[in-house]
Amino acid sequence: MSYAGLPSAKLSPEFSAGGCASHPPKILDGKTLSRTVGRTVAAEAAVVTKKVGRAPGLAVILVGENPASKTYVASKHRFAKECGLVTFDTHLPASTTKEELAAVIQGYNNNDLVDGILLQLPLPAPLDGAEFVRMIAPEKDADGLHPMNQGLLLQGAPAPRPCTPLGVMTMLDLAMSNVTLSDTTTLADLPAASLAGKKAVVIGRSQLVGKPMGFLLLERNATVTFAHSKTPDLPAVCREADVLVAAVGVPRLVTKNFVKPGAIVLDVGINRLPDGKLCGDVDYEDVAPVSSAITPVPGGVGPMTVAMLISNTLQNFKRKHGLTA
Repeated sequence: MSYAGLPSAKLSPEFSAGGCASHPPKILDGKTLSRTVGRTVAAEAAVVTKKVGRAPGLAVILVGENPASKTYVASKHRFAKECGLVTFDTHLPASTTKEELAAVIQGYNNNDLVDGILLQLPLPAPLDGAEFVRMIAPEKDADGLHPMNQGLLLQGAPAPRPCTPLGVMTMLDLAMSNVTLSDTTTLADLPAASLAGKKAVVIGRSQLVGKPMGFLLLERNATVTFAHSKTPDLPAVCREADVLVAAVGVPRLVTKNFVKPGAIVLDVGINRLPDGKLCGDVDYEDVAPVSSAITPVPGGVGPMTVAMLISNTLQNFKRKHGLTA
């Protein structure tokens, strides 16, 4: 979702760079915030559908029978339909060949009713996900992962942004605002937070989350440090952060020893423990008392990734039809 023209947020009372949280942290509920995104997308989609004569279209391609992927795909279809988008579905067997999958992608590239294409990853071996992501028309990239769109992100030019980092930025806007979400809140009520003068640390450097996360933070004028497995004294580096984003895939790596008192902590990790329970990269119980705002896992960043995928599809539609300011 575009935030152009929105005012910068003032820091909420809970957030004070270098200071302690004065009362319990703000819990950043991704489920509730995703409904705010959905409400905003639905309203915009209704307007542009009338102008163009058709609704934005999202195509979802699933290869194989991965249970988690099937669950994600179902949630994306449901969210898209709730927002007034038309969905297209292709479910291919795990035995699908490179040529067969390429033909499906090309078909959606050539379909004028499709504005966003999602290829659900990971793909079954020996199919290479990165190779097929590159086959998606950049202007129909719903995930913001095409190399051309990643280059446009580097330039600060309009293009689909990666969904998970985009969702994290919206959660950061909520963290640094005085907004209380309700059944009528839209993104117009949630100002874009200014990070001028703030230090942000991103733990992780993947193309999916870590690298684009850092560039989105830079767009808001944060001073950004990328940390990773080769970073000496990782806890000390992280303690410099006013905003700490964990996206490394190590269960409960981040403890209170990593966190400056009063920092905002955004946990992108989702890890399944031996007992079947899910946890993030942050030790939530240990870190929450020293943070000013924090995301839970599950129920934090995950729902926002789905919401921003649908938002990206709408933005693709608007760019195609010259409806973007």
